[in-house]
Amino acid sequence: MLQSTLTWLMLLAYVAFIYQVVQQTASDRVSATAFFEGQSAQGEAPGLGLLVSSAAISWIFAKSIDNAASLGNSFGILGGVGYAIYYLSFVTAAFALYQIRVKGGYRSLPDFLVHRYGVLCSKLFLGAIAIRLLNEVWSNTKVFSLYFGSEGSPAYWLAAFLVTGFTVYYSLLGGLRSSLLTDGAQMILAAVLLVVILAVLAPGLVQAGLPGVDADTHTAGLTFCGLAAVQIFSYPFHDPVLTDRGFITSPKTMVKGFIGAGLLSGGFIFLFSAVGLYSRAYGIEGHPTLAVPQLFGLPLLLVFNVIMLTSAGSTLDSTFASVAKLAGRDWLNQRGQPTEYQARWGRWAMVAIAIVGNLPLLSIYLGDKVGPAIIQATTISGTMVMGLAPIFLLAFWVPAGAASFHLAFWPGLLFGVLRVVEGVTGASLFPDWIALGGGKYALDLGVNLYGLLLCCGGYLLGSLLWPQSSAIDDAPPH
Repeated sequence: MLQSTLTWLMLLAYVAFIYQVVQQTASDRVSATAFFEGQSAQGEAPGLGLLVSSAAISWIFAKSIDNAASLGNSFGILGGVGYAIYYLSFVTAAFALYQIRVKGGYRSLPDFLVHRYGVLCSKLFLGAIAIRLLNEVWSNTKVFSLYFGSEGSPAYWLAAFLVTGFTVYYSLLGGLRSSLLTDGAQMILAAVLLVVILAVLAPGLVQAGLPGVDADTHTAGLTFCGLAAVQIFSYPFHDPVLTDRGFITSPKTMVKGFIGAGLLSGGFIFLFSAVGLYSRAYGIEGHPTLAVPQLFGLPLLLVFNVIMLTSAGSTLDSTFASVAKLAGRDWLNQRGQPTEYQARWGRWAMVAIAIVGNLPLLSIYLGDKVGPAIIQATTISGTMVMGLAPIFLLAFWVPAGAASFHLAFWPGLLFGVLRVVEGVTGASLFPDWIALGGGKYALDLGVNLYGLLLCCGGYLLGSLLWPQSSAIDDAPPH
């Protein structure tokens, strides 16, 4: 009873804290430009510090925190290293977005795609993005709600409803501006909580030492690191939470901010994997982010509760802001100044994704096989979007058009769908020789490495046979 009461009090304290931050947005009338591009009431672009903190905390998802602990438990320190490698995606994104903005003069990724590859290609990309955004909603809602009750319990559903509703409320007020302001506060709060967690776990880890792994587990951990190193070339481009922030400051500030955010968030994730290391070192049964704090009692459990709330809230409000931009501006490639009409469409889209994005949570009532199948089917993985790497990274080096886009995009999507089908049905659709390394990620590494080479080859083939065949023109649009 005490634990439940304090858990809900912590939720109320979090809501009150974020509400006070949001008042800075609510007190001023947020223009359409501020709603979509995060400018201040005086029309100033976000500063470097705000960009770093916002981009960093927006990539410290509740689900990624949970994954970091699980991977540390599974592979030892290589689990944390491998997951931290994904945060080099910030460097990939900074390089590509700098080229897109400086060499091309484009103001958004859809603007770039329409000009380089055509309207259809832009729509295909945005469709994949929409599924990614839907996935962000339910996956983060599920992780923090489990701290309030077992899956499907009244407390679980009430927490999901309250946090989602509150996040929608302040996102409707200020869009990206609200997200940026709350992200700064959430990053500070998450950092403080991480220090508390590490201070509690450090003595035990020092005493036990880093948990060892056998040869097979070591190989499996290295395989996971290899998979991360391959996916960072495509992974960042299917996350508008990251790429939208690449257009709200000057190009040079963006590059500095993204590199800083990658170091900050990657370091955070690596350090949080200590939770999994502790669990492995002491042979603790159960999910690390639930089992480890329970071992230390109520105070640490509450700290974990708040850090999950913080990371989930920061990801949700960023997701809602990206959904608003997709619906209000990106889908029709609106190039001019943002308008109130576009902002109104964006706000409706926020409400819609908050509802539709949580529907996969209901799959728990559909049986042991149907539910997991639905969850897996809604997930756009890094495998599915491997074709985005040449589309964005080679665009200014190869005279390619729509044919190159399709020859890169569709093979990657096909490989990803086949992996989902394998996961749902248990069938083996890829030959054994494709697997590289060892452990559970061996097939994924092979599929991603060979698939990336195939996508790049398709892109180059398209450029040879149909160079810029469907590009609108060669001159920058701005």
